[in-house]
Amino acid sequence: MIGYYNYTVIATYLGLFAAVFGIANVVQDELFMGIVCVIFAGLFDMFDGKIARMRQSTEDERAFGIQLDSLTDLVAFGVLPAAIGYGLNGRAEWFIVPMFFYVLTALIRLAYFNVSEYNRQQETSDVRHFYEGLPVTTAALIFPLVWCFKPLFASGGAFGLFYTAVMVLTAVLFITPFKLKKPNLKGLLLFMVLGAVLFGVLIWQRI
Repeated sequence: MIGYYNYTVIATYLGLFAAVFGIANVVQDELFMGIVCVIFAGLFDMFDGKIARMRQSTEDERAFGIQLDSLTDLVAFGVLPAAIGYGLNGRAEWFIVPMFFYVLTALIRLAYFNVSEYNRQQETSDVRHFYEGLPVTTAALIFPLVWCFKPLFASGGAFGLFYTAVMVLTAVLFITPFKLKKPNLKGLLLFMVLGAVLFGVLIWQRI
């Protein structure tokens, strides 16, 4: 079979499973489960790079991993959040424009990252210290956080508009050229704690 098969891609595949499962739930109007799946996809994404660096890989395997990670990110943090927004806004036709814009900017951001990361790896074996533009994976925290504000809105329509506004702003930040320091181990642990807190809040609201 074509492709590269080893343990370094397991976390990426689990993230893809979470994303696809989330989309399947959104199709059935289970938007809450879609948001939960965004969190889990983000959790798996946090570890895929760390796992990949545990193994001495060939240049082709590293390039394959970059592409695989970005394609999964597009589904998990591009398509899934947009699909949730589509459901929140009652599948209104006007939402097609912001939905397309969000997914398009996520696609552009990931493709740009792939090119720059490939070029960087040709020059150095050091890890990346800065991101350019807002990483698409930040959607794993942004949209669950937005969902936590849902009870504050008097109507689902108002919350749908709020979600859309955040989505458009996030899309703009995806392609805005600014440098963002890559989090270290402490930063990743902080994100994990924040993700756990958001998950707890969502479950509490659901109950």
